[in-house]
Amino acid sequence: MEYRANDAYKPEEIRLVVRGDDFGMCHAVNEGIKRAFTAGIVTTSSAMAPCPWFREAVEIATDIGIPLGAHQTLTCEWDYLRWRPLTDGASLMRDDRTFFPSVELAKEHVQHDEAVRELVAQVDQFRSAGLVLDYLDHHMGSTLPSAYAEVSELTGVPFLYSDEIRGQLVSVSELSPRDASGKRDWMFEYLNGLTPGAHMLVCHPAVASAELESLTAPDSVPYRWAAEYRLSDIDILTDPEIRDRIDELGIALCSLPEALAGSSAMAG
Repeated sequence: MEYRANDAYKPEEIRLVVRGDDFGMCHAVNEGIKRAFTAGIVTTSSAMAPCPWFREAVEIATDIGIPLGAHQTLTCEWDYLRWRPLTDGASLMRDDRTFFPSVELAKEHVQHDEAVRELVAQVDQFRSAGLVLDYLDHHMGSTLPSAYAEVSELTGVPFLYSDEIRGQLVSVSELSPRDASGKRDWMFEYLNGLTPGAHMLVCHPAVASAELESLTAPDSVPYRWAAEYRLSDIDILTDPEIRDRIDELGIALCSLPEALAGSSAMAG
């Protein structure tokens, strides 16, 4: 993926950030994000420091220059792939010492101070690897809004869903949770409807793998998120006709700082 310099983006352009989530979760996801960045339209990725394949994600991002955000992680949704906090806060864990499987359960248990300490430790993992973070966001949804705000202040990294950042984005949309049969048509409609300014599209690419099929049971709530949504996502993200349409419409694919630089110029 090649980008223009920040000052080459004009405020009146359509600027699109395509964010690949869950980097570091497993090898199939890491390979999917790598492919979607090098041979597709992904422009940034949110990585998960507590996850077992985070070190590989760091190596990939470093080698090919993927801009990164921290996918702040206080939950783990899978039945069989389980990860635990980097810190020892008792309120963050189930009896097996892994994160709670849903935002709802995390909200019932997680204490503010322990969440802040854990999320700062996650940011520290990126920095100890020599990585610069463009933003913070959250995995699966918002568990403790006050904690995300405090972590952003403590680390100096902007929180994507803060009023300040969201106010500069015209839209934030999600590609993933759609039936594969209609996803390509949806993507063309989405691109055709974009207006001048900065937009973000969230996706979850992965490559086909027995690893994905074994993440969780078929009757589990997140089952479609294990393989189905991710494999159809990567098909869309690497579809040459999708890229051609982006070029035809004059849409600028860019990282989040580049997109917001254009928004600031428009506001000024």
